Amino acid sequence: MGTPSTPRIVTDAKVGQVDNTKVPRYAGLTTFAQLPEFDEVSDVDVAVIGVPFDAGVSYRPGARFGPSHVRQSSRLLRPYNPALDVSPFAARQVVDGGDVAVNPFDLVEAIGDIERASQVLHDRAARLVTIGGDHTIALPLLRDLARRHGPISVVHFDAHLDTWDTYFGADFTHGTPFRRASEEGLIDREGSMHVGIRGPLYSAKDLHADADLGFEIFSAIEFDDLGVHGAIEKVAARVADRPVYVSVDIDVLDPAHAPGTGTPEAGGLTSRELLAVLRSLRGRNVVGADVVEVAPAYDHAEITGIAAAHVLFEILSAM
Repeated sequence: MGTPSTPRIVTDAKVGQVDNTKVPRYAGLTTFAQLPEFDEVSDVDVAVIGVPFDAGVSYRPGARFGPSHVRQSSRLLRPYNPALDVSPFAARQVVDGGDVAVNPFDLVEAIGDIERASQVLHDRAARLVTIGGDHTIALPLLRDLARRHGPISVVHFDAHLDTWDTYFGADFTHGTPFRRASEEGLIDREGSMHVGIRGPLYSAKDLHADADLGFEIFSAIEFDDLGVHGAIEKVAARVADRPVYVSVDIDVLDPAHAPGTGTPEAGGLTSRELLAVLRSLRGRNVVGADVVEVAPAYDHAEITGIAAAHVLFEILSAM
């Protein structure tokens, strides 16, 4: 894999996945969905990149191994999405852009590494879809996107708000990226929202502070009352025609659907619910996305990795 002799699916001049009628899915090198790398194609529309970084976690570590785990789990993906009637790898030239090398010992320097890498990668690809890593990585990615598009509408799928102020005096952790992003003027305060929030908080002040930062909440409890269609309607009304960044913490899913994560919370979404809401983003101006907090040491039978791979596939299809 990764050589000109590797048999691939080619559609309308787009180079796609390895042809699994000629090469078994479990064979060859592992890129996301067995897609080509940068050096195998000329013009790139979307690059899937990994950011193996978890120095910002507050509980279980291990998300630094998320990119390789999700890539391995993505071998099962096929090229056609029947739910949206689209072949995303034929409609756009999608590649695996490899991993961003970041400093594992200096969190602030790592954030700078990610921001600079995003700038360089955007010179080669119109859009980036990122596999984390912990949720800290969303901040530098939003910094780069905001320079290109202005304030971004963030649709954030998560069990947790991630708008807390500090942990142990640290401004940058996986629980603070969207507070920092709001303070820096990176997000559109009229068009951003959380989906799937649940679990205990430190106090009711967390919710008030979150609203002040520009987020609307569609909680996991609201899924019980309003269901998937209610969530889709709320997201559509909030986002409208704004440029959108989709950020998916895999712990938005119930631990039954995603045990391999650093901060699990009971009472979460099913994978079917999450994928349905993501499909509704088709036709929106999705300018970037991430899937974060996959910690394979806590995964079983690739349950979490497979869920994350399908999340990415639906985001790429929606694009």
